[in-house]
Amino acid sequence: MNARGMLSLLFHGKKALDLVDAANRLGIVARLDRGPVTLGELCELTGAVPGRLFKLMDGLESLGLVARRQPEDAIASAIYETSEPLGPAVDAVLGPSSIEKNRDAYPYMETFGKLPEIVRGQHHPGGFSWPPTTPEQVAAFEESMAQGTPPIVEALTSAGDTLFRASRSRWLDVGGGDGVVAAALLAVRPALVADVYNLALVEPLVRARAERLGLGPDRLGFVGGDFLAEELPGGYDVVSFVRVLHDWPADVARTLIEKAFRSLPPGGTLFICEEFRTSERLAVQFFWTYFLVGIDSCVSRLRERTWYEEALTRVGFVDVEHRGGLFEVVFARKPA
Repeated sequence: MNARGMLSLLFHGKKALDLVDAANRLGIVARLDRGPVTLGELCELTGAVPGRLFKLMDGLESLGLVARRQPEDAIASAIYETSEPLGPAVDAVLGPSSIEKNRDAYPYMETFGKLPEIVRGQHHPGGFSWPPTTPEQVAAFEESMAQGTPPIVEALTSAGDTLFRASRSRWLDVGGGDGVVAAALLAVRPALVADVYNLALVEPLVRARAERLGLGPDRLGFVGGDFLAEELPGGYDVVSFVRVLHDWPADVARTLIEKAFRSLPPGGTLFICEEFRTSERLAVQFFWTYFLVGIDSCVSRLRERTWYEEALTRVGFVDVEHRGGLFEVVFARKPA
């Protein structure tokens, strides 16, 4: 799509989402995910007037969500198909646990219409603190971050046997939020023991999650600290940075990787789970790119996977590997 087409779609973004929502409520999205379907079949499914549904499907095609083949002139013979499942994407954006709706609750109007002044340093948006400094801010931020964890958990679960090599691994999840990711992996790995390393303000949230799930401190614990000012605690077989390093400048991210190297025993594993820099991930990251333009204390910069691989190698890690997916995992071992 060229610039003119893209800008036209962006201008009519709310209308486009209304059209997608309608297709979802009519059952069209679910039917498309089962394979190619004709307009006639969709009319039978939905009870729609053919000419009207044809135009709705044109809308989905204009958004790049479906491809159309029409072997005959009759519109009922038009065949629609998708190149990937639409249901998960529609649910992520428009569903009850929508990440986008959660992001929309942030005070973005402090930025809206003021970008020229913000980038010149003439206006400083308020309403958002980074890092969060009060219990209320911490709770709100961690709740927001937890919204986006399902694909992270899926990525780490599928890579688990590689990440947690020992039969009973001790894992330090650095900057691990309120323990949502750690708790999910503990549920599927009975021998795993995890501690969340985070600012002291987060401890009540981790403890509350552990209590709700019936996880004692011997399975899901908390270690308070400031990874910018302190060394990471030792005694762990595995250390992780899950959606953490992109929030810091390159020199800080490299220093954190060095700290992880020093904290690990010989043969220990470090893994990094991030949204690496691709056109798709930049699109999903768009809200934060926009919202944080004027928040100098937060970087939120997506980097290429190769950046992390090179940083791990430079510090001294070996056996650097990569697992792809919606969220990607790079992991490496400290030499024995």
